[in-house]
Amino acid sequence: MTRDSLDSRALMADEESGQPAEKPQQASSRSLHPVFFISSWIFFSNLTILFNKWLIDNRGFRYPVLLTCWHLVFATIATQIMARTTHLLDGRKNIKMTGKLYLRAIVPIGLLYSASLVCSNMVYLYLSVAFIQMLKSAAPVAVLLTAWAWRIEDPSMKRLFNILFIVAGVALASFGEIDFSLTGFLFQIGGIIFEAVRLVMIQVLLSDDGQKMDPLVSLYYYAPVCAAMNILIAIPSEASEFHFADLAKAGYGLLLLNAMVAFMLNVCSVFLIGKTSSLVMTLCGILKNILLVIASVMIWHTSISSLQFIGYGIALGGLVYYSVGWDQMVGVSLGLWSYARNMWDSKADESRLPPALRRALFMTLAMIIVVVLVAGVLYGSGAGLDAAAAIKDQIVGGVSP
Repeated sequence: MTRDSLDSRALMADEESGQPAEKPQQASSRSLHPVFFISSWIFFSNLTILFNKWLIDNRGFRYPVLLTCWHLVFATIATQIMARTTHLLDGRKNIKMTGKLYLRAIVPIGLLYSASLVCSNMVYLYLSVAFIQMLKSAAPVAVLLTAWAWRIEDPSMKRLFNILFIVAGVALASFGEIDFSLTGFLFQIGGIIFEAVRLVMIQVLLSDDGQKMDPLVSLYYYAPVCAAMNILIAIPSEASEFHFADLAKAGYGLLLLNAMVAFMLNVCSVFLIGKTSSLVMTLCGILKNILLVIASVMIWHTSISSLQFIGYGIALGGLVYYSVGWDQMVGVSLGLWSYARNMWDSKADESRLPPALRRALFMTLAMIIVVVLVAGVLYGSGAGLDAAAAIKDQIVGGVSP
């Protein structure tokens, strides 16, 4: 397994989306800019996580296993319909699916996928979205260690120190968590481990046999297995506590919309993979996690301590270095700096601003950025909670849980 393969799988693994092994061959509109697909994937990915958290906390639908099961049942029906009415699932024709392959690969991978999804939704009962995203920074570590255990990746001291750096950042963020829950922490770690084993098994059982799947084709095969598995889990764990009145309380329309949003994430993943490189996808995944932390603070006024802020920064720094590499980091930084300078010079020439005024504007912008960052740290210590409550009322509409 190559490093790029590990990176793309580890970083793009999501609550509702499997990571493909290669770019699909679906035909898509060439008139749309890649930014559209990047924005769509980030939007639906974050919306799925925030929507799930909101349903569980604010609408009182505290049945994460049943919610996951509903997503998978919807995905099963939707993929079957799409396979017969669209070309988005034509990639399944390249899969030489047999009964032996289904039992040997699809079923065990589907069971791991189901366990990962259940753990990922169960954790919403115990932890904040911001802290969940901080813990997910350790996902590449779990994938790499699993690859070492399966002997499909050669260990190296450089990679080991890199992942220890990430783990140290996650540990700092965990120690700084104000509302820490051991149960929620274990659920999240379990979800990361299940997902890591699933991704490595995809490489071992499918990719090595030449069986390549994009997210929709993966969902086409895995969703029925996962739905059946979740039903078996939900019967002893949540069926006895479930009341049909909770469906009406959550809202039938909202539950349908929630399943559609989760499914749209998989559709966006297909087009994103066909339009971008693994480097872009990696950086988009990191940006997505940062935006989720910000959204969690704004909507649920989650408190973030200074220790968490530092720990998450360390983990993100290690994650970027692990995923991109030093040479690419320098190249991307120089490219962005050159682009920004060219844009600034061209705008300056057009507007003919004096150099002194340009420097003053630049310093003002830098000061604003620093003030915003400092305010974000102070936000976690309790300052600004009244403003956060007002923002929450505007966004959520004042709905009480």
